[in-house]
Amino acid sequence: MQAPDIAHIQPREKAEILSQALPYIQRFHGKTIVVKYGGNAMTDPALQQDFAEDVVLLKLVGLNPVVVHGGGPQIENALKRLGKQGTFIQGMRVTDAETMGIVEWVLAGEVQQEIVGLINKAGGKAVGLTGKDGAMIRARKLKMVDNKDPSIEHDVGQVGDIESIDPSVVKALQDDAFIPVISPLGFGKENESYNINADVVAGKLAEVLKAEKLVMLTNTPGVLDKEGKLLTDLSARQIDAMFEDGTLSGGMLPKIASALDAARAGVRAVHIIDGRVPHALLLEVLSDQAYGTMIRSK
Repeated sequence: MQAPDIAHIQPREKAEILSQALPYIQRFHGKTIVVKYGGNAMTDPALQQDFAEDVVLLKLVGLNPVVVHGGGPQIENALKRLGKQGTFIQGMRVTDAETMGIVEWVLAGEVQQEIVGLINKAGGKAVGLTGKDGAMIRARKLKMVDNKDPSIEHDVGQVGDIESIDPSVVKALQDDAFIPVISPLGFGKENESYNINADVVAGKLAEVLKAEKLVMLTNTPGVLDKEGKLLTDLSARQIDAMFEDGTLSGGMLPKIASALDAARAGVRAVHIIDGRVPHALLLEVLSDQAYGTMIRSK
């Protein structure tokens, strides 16, 4: 995918395009924006570069981006390379001690450092963190109740539920011109590691940082109605109604649930956007063009 050729755009038109970002820069200057980075935007080289440039530009114009990344496909590939078969219960990966070691290596090593490198190459100053750094994400073992029989509890190993988040290390980095890049790994009372859903980490982090926005990059256009039409602006109340009538189901449920929790907890707006669109992050934050669904707290 090549960058678009803008040589044909007249200087006055270029200036007009740039000036349209001004009210958004003014409104969000100094505010925190948590970005959940995943999907195609994480694996397509051109989209990776676009994302890194967007994050650096947001930082340079005075916003405070914080990146939380996933890595499911990368973990799956690593397990296959090592001849280990992934096991899932109700869509959740069973993470035994051996698998947890691989998860940590892939997320905190391979994936995180690639993102840090991309942002640094684009001119930013990224720093990689896990939930263990600065005692940031305290977690406990996730209790998974059976979907059909509530009396049955499944053991999914070292999959975690967040107990608390201490954002001190993130705030310290933000204040010093750095861009935090966070792997969704927490720790327990005995310093054991836990793998946590990245959407959940992004949502909870947005809450405790009192973020202005939570932006989730996905492989879908956003939230769709029953006819498949994009819904660009929804309230928490409308989302509840869509859960009840079955409009929302399947793979988007955990993502939307995290988005809804963040909106209810005071994050002013949550955006579920199409990460397959070049520069989707920048377009969503600094323009009036909708490239996904915005969920408002009220």
